[in-house]
Amino acid sequence: MDNTFLRVSLLPVTKSDLAWRTEKNTDTSQGGLSTLTIVDDRFSLNYNITLSRKAQYPYAAFTLVFGEDQNNPNLVDLSRFNSMSFSVKCSVANTLSFSMLTFDEKVSSVNDFLSYRAPSTFFSCSEDWEYVELDLTRLETPQWWFTMFDVELSRKAYKLDKVSKISFGSSSQSPFDVESNVQLSEITLVGRNWFYMYVLGGFLLLTWGGYAFWFFNQHTQALVDDLRNKFQRDRPLVAYQQLSVETHKDKDRSAILHFMATQYANADLSLDTMTSAIGVSRTKINDILKSELGFTFTGYLNKLRLTEAARLLKQSEDANIAEIAYSVGYKNVSYFNKLFKEEYGCPPKAFKILYEKTSHPNS
Repeated sequence: MDNTFLRVSLLPVTKSDLAWRTEKNTDTSQGGLSTLTIVDDRFSLNYNITLSRKAQYPYAAFTLVFGEDQNNPNLVDLSRFNSMSFSVKCSVANTLSFSMLTFDEKVSSVNDFLSYRAPSTFFSCSEDWEYVELDLTRLETPQWWFTMFDVELSRKAYKLDKVSKISFGSSSQSPFDVESNVQLSEITLVGRNWFYMYVLGGFLLLTWGGYAFWFFNQHTQALVDDLRNKFQRDRPLVAYQQLSVETHKDKDRSAILHFMATQYANADLSLDTMTSAIGVSRTKINDILKSELGFTFTGYLNKLRLTEAARLLKQSEDANIAEIAYSVGYKNVSYFNKLFKEEYGCPPKAFKILYEKTSHPNS
């Protein structure tokens, strides 16, 4: 996990994995009077800035320059990192800028830092310590750079594979003519190296894939066995047309079972039509079915229809689900599918496929 989740601290400078030195940048080269004084650049970034309105574009920035050789710019690859975090406070409330000077292959010249692209963002600070996290992948390149180097505004993409500097500076909303102290600590680059995650993911995928395949086969076989057992248990409850009713000594019981055995496929069959046909009251019909089989009229009717549907699905290779639903007395196929799933734990189509696979295992 340490190889996947990257964290590189820039402070203190003596323990940083990236070598860097400090640099002060102000508007004095443009005739301005803004100043920046460094208080500490070893264990924290602590500096004072005073902005003056004399220059057309007043600014003061504290810059971290990668490398230790002042004559040869050092370009470091920060493409592995997607964010930077730090804690900050200011003695006078301030809005500061953050920018990264990154080499643009089509525009930049190695020793001309003005030609480097400078994607930037802003953050605020107050007299209390605040935690800030900046997304390095969503910085905005200032418009003057596009204008100066005649670059299309639509070409917003930038790379972090050749970064020369990181700057914390003033903004157009920074206070003027007053000294402001800025302190930054715990500056950390955060990123991810997805290579190790992909390797781990591939290993887990192969491992769990093998297990899932084995589990699926075991689960499928268990489901088929359960369906077979259920089907066999239900058969004694089902009175098909060939059912002999002579064993029922009670006339009403015989009439009820015989009528339902021969009429269950009638889509219009109801408790009222059965009462009219055999002359047995609704209450007695339900009482007899409950005591004899443990079902109400509706429950037993559905049991007859669904068990017959399961038999047809099992025996007919080219069985059509809708045709079977209609043949056993259901006018609505969706309702049939719902009842069948509640009864057998899977839809009719899956039931049919499971039985076909176990009947023809090598096909």
